[in-house]
Amino acid sequence: MLRALARVNLAAIERNCARLASIAAPAALCAVVKAGGYGHGAVAAALAARAGGAGWLAVATAAEAAELREGGLDGPVLVLGALAAEELDVALGARADVACWREAGAAGIAERAGALGVTAGVHVKLDTGMGRLGTRDADEATRTAEAVAGDPRLRLAGAFTHFATADEDDPSFLREQLARFTAWAGGVRSEHPGVLVHAANSAATLGEPAARLDMVRCGIAIYGLDPFQRDPAEQGLEPALELRSYLAEVKPCAAGESAGYGRRFVAGRDTWLGTIPIGYGDGYRRGLTDNAEVVLGGRRVPVVGAVSMDNITVDLGPGETAPAERGAPVVLIGDGLLAEELAGRLGTINYEITCAITARVPRAHHRDGAAA
Repeated sequence: MLRALARVNLAAIERNCARLASIAAPAALCAVVKAGGYGHGAVAAALAARAGGAGWLAVATAAEAAELREGGLDGPVLVLGALAAEELDVALGARADVACWREAGAAGIAERAGALGVTAGVHVKLDTGMGRLGTRDADEATRTAEAVAGDPRLRLAGAFTHFATADEDDPSFLREQLARFTAWAGGVRSEHPGVLVHAANSAATLGEPAARLDMVRCGIAIYGLDPFQRDPAEQGLEPALELRSYLAEVKPCAAGESAGYGRRFVAGRDTWLGTIPIGYGDGYRRGLTDNAEVVLGGRRVPVVGAVSMDNITVDLGPGETAPAERGAPVVLIGDGLLAEELAGRLGTINYEITCAITARVPRAHHRDGAAA
């Protein structure tokens, strides 16, 4: 029995991608598999996404692109993030397209592409309101696109932006961004008809049909997590990840006795406590101290006392005999307990819940219960 295990259903990822590809059509689907596939396993998630209809894959770093190639992934890959000189060589060596938004950046990519003997695919980014990477100056973005198109070492592959508020109820800023982007991208496309124009993330793909353009870039939704932070079922999505552990200890706790660092929990009645060997060292956040539940034998029991690095404690309830036995399986995400619920308790988003699961928790990939 493993102390902690993240079980990932690749068939769910495949079905989520098939649904998103159907919604986006005729736009292409790009599956975003950065940050270890949002904690699900990048290569396995990418293979499932491809099987579900994703024609493109996207990552944030050069090393992530190289990991996909080493894992046997072929086809187009886009690195969305900024790249230092050394990282650029890795990305180009992995045959990945890269992002650019300044003429000097285009010249640097061309130099490295020439040295490596490759033609680099480049996607020019206009910052329409996110305020991070990209240029806010549409004229500068156009000059960059022309510099890329005019250099034989480069290929103008795409024009893109990223939305800041697509997951919010008020669509007004998203639509401002979209109008700003399409006004610029339309000009680029008229000069370069083969350019792939893309903007929509998961939330925009599901909520703003006009934003789908030539391609959508879906991350959180392919894993069956709700970009609107409610319930994946509302969007027809299936959560792919379960986080499991077991009861390593069961013991009586008399009224007045405590559990955990700082005595954050003091029993108000005689009860039974269970210790689960998982903690913030595994990504189960300390902010869930006295602030979460787990599923044990089909019922929910509360987390009590401080979450420590390697263990948490749950209140199993009163009784003459222990309500559960040592070794009983425990579900911390799954079995109706959504990542969105944990995120709400922590005041964060579901992305952080799965991305936070650390490397010491093994990932077991399966397909609807059968070994993958």
